[in-house]
Amino acid sequence: MKQIVIASSNAGKIREFREMLEPRGYTVISQNELGDVGEADETGTTFRENAVIKAAYITNKFGIPAIADDSGLEIDAFGGKPGVYSARFLGHDTPYEYKNRIILERMENEEVRTCRYVCAIAYTEPGKDPVVFEDTCECLIAREPKGENGFGYDPIIYYEPLHKTMAEMTKDEKNAISHRGKALVKLENWLNEDH
Repeated sequence: MKQIVIASSNAGKIREFREMLEPRGYTVISQNELGDVGEADETGTTFRENAVIKAAYITNKFGIPAIADDSGLEIDAFGGKPGVYSARFLGHDTPYEYKNRIILERMENEEVRTCRYVCAIAYTEPGKDPVVFEDTCECLIAREPKGENGFGYDPIIYYEPLHKTMAEMTKDEKNAISHRGKALVKLENWLNEDH
C-alpha cells in the first residue's frame, strides 16, 4: 500500500482524493494527520505556483513526498475571476451558499455564462524538482443552485454534456469529468511509470 500525503485541510478535497486514489491502492493521509503543520502562504499568481508552494511546504517540513492541488473557478464574464482567489472570494470564511448567491445575482443578465474549473496538482519529494499536472472542466454558470453533492461552487456549475450541475452528479460521474479527476489521472499515470 503506497502512502500519499495531501497538502490540504479542505475536507471536500481530501474526500475526493480518497475516492479517486484509494481504489488504486494508495493510502491517502491529509496534512492534518501529521499534526499541527500550519498553512503554506499561497503567494503564487497561478494555480501551478500555489500547488507547488503547498506541496513543497509539506515536503520541506517533513522530508516526505506530498501532493497538493490548487484549483478554482474562472468565470469569463468576470474576466476569469475569482481564479486563484476562488476560496478567498468575498472572504475566506464566507459560506459558499452566500458566494454562490452573489455570483448568480451578478450573472443575472449575462448572456455569456461560460466558465471552467481549473486544477493544478503538484507532486514534490525531497531532492527532486516539483512535477505539475493541470487540467480543466468547461462548464456554464447555472441559473439557480441545484444538487446536494460536491462542495464549494458545485451547485451553480452546470455541465452541459450530462445536463446536471456538479452538485447533482454522483461521485463517479464527477470524478470522471472533473478538472481534479482529469489532472489526477495524469498524476497517477506518471506515478505508475516507476517514479
